[in-house]
Amino acid sequence: MTQQNVVVSDTKSGVSLSVFPTASQKPPGGGYISIPRRRILKNLEINGGQRINAWVESMRASSPTHLKSTTPSLPEEHNSWILRHPSALDMFDQIIEASNGKQIVMFLDYDGTLSPIVEDPDRAFMSDSMRKTVRKVARCFPTAIVTGRCKDKVYNFVRLAELYYAGSHGMDIKGPTRSSKYNKDGKAETVLFQAASDFLPMIDEVYQQLVDKTKPTSGAMVENNKFCLSVHFRCVDEKKWSELARQVKSVLKDYPKLRLTQGRKVLEIRPTIKWDKGKALEFLLESLGLANCSDVFPVYIGDDRSDEDAFKKLKDRGQGFGILVSKFPKDTSASYSLQEPNEVMRFLQRLVEWKHVSLGARSRV
Repeated sequence: MTQQNVVVSDTKSGVSLSVFPTASQKPPGGGYISIPRRRILKNLEINGGQRINAWVESMRASSPTHLKSTTPSLPEEHNSWILRHPSALDMFDQIIEASNGKQIVMFLDYDGTLSPIVEDPDRAFMSDSMRKTVRKVARCFPTAIVTGRCKDKVYNFVRLAELYYAGSHGMDIKGPTRSSKYNKDGKAETVLFQAASDFLPMIDEVYQQLVDKTKPTSGAMVENNKFCLSVHFRCVDEKKWSELARQVKSVLKDYPKLRLTQGRKVLEIRPTIKWDKGKALEFLLESLGLANCSDVFPVYIGDDRSDEDAFKKLKDRGQGFGILVSKFPKDTSASYSLQEPNEVMRFLQRLVEWKHVSLGARSRV
């Protein structure tokens, strides 16, 4: 595949940077694997002659409800997984100790992390209490929402101007609308980054085809996330998954510059450029002037397989850690775990409380 340039524009300075992405890396092995990795296909072949039933098998394997109903975790297996990925709430004091003297930077997925997973993705609203908590977090630490959703749609859900927003799996990034006190380099107030703008006409074309092609499948929903597409099958009868897989494959076989991956009951269609949530994390750290700092402590919280790229990036950097949001044991590069959005909110609230206490202690010195 021909290597593609990514153009980053700084609207204040007028400088354009060319970024040459490196080859993407697969999450490492290790940890508890509830379903053999060979059954969960990270990148589903479109033109390689892969059988439809292999797609469907992978769709089943990626479904948390399917995991729950067919592969219940034995207590000892679950306990073994928890030992590897302990609760971030239980380990809060140790986490704070590890961050001592460092700048914490928060990265948060949206669906399944800040909001519950719902049948209708257009109704994935975050609670008022979660919004208040995230606002408080952003006042204490630089904070970004990193999601596979369209950036503008997530902004309409969250409605907090002080955050960074990285939509379309990090391919569409915008910074706070007001000046950030955390920016060490004094760069532009608004960071604009669009890694796949050349693909927009193709994405729109494929979106229309997928909408038309999947109409006969009850419950299927195609979502246009601007730089990527999502085919949701959460409300599709499992007996119809083969039919849906054929419909999607029939469209994508004519578009070799697009690739197919899977999330939680969703098929994701993205450009083939080497860009993911891990690279979005690095870009945001660079925008904050923190990419090469030894005293930065990034924390990434997410629930989806696409978040593994960010977890892996943090391990590679040897800085900060990832927190997986899941009630089920999963193979992950995250260091810690939380079970659901309510636990995420409790963790964030404790983080804010700790920050306020530490600032009060400093003022008394």
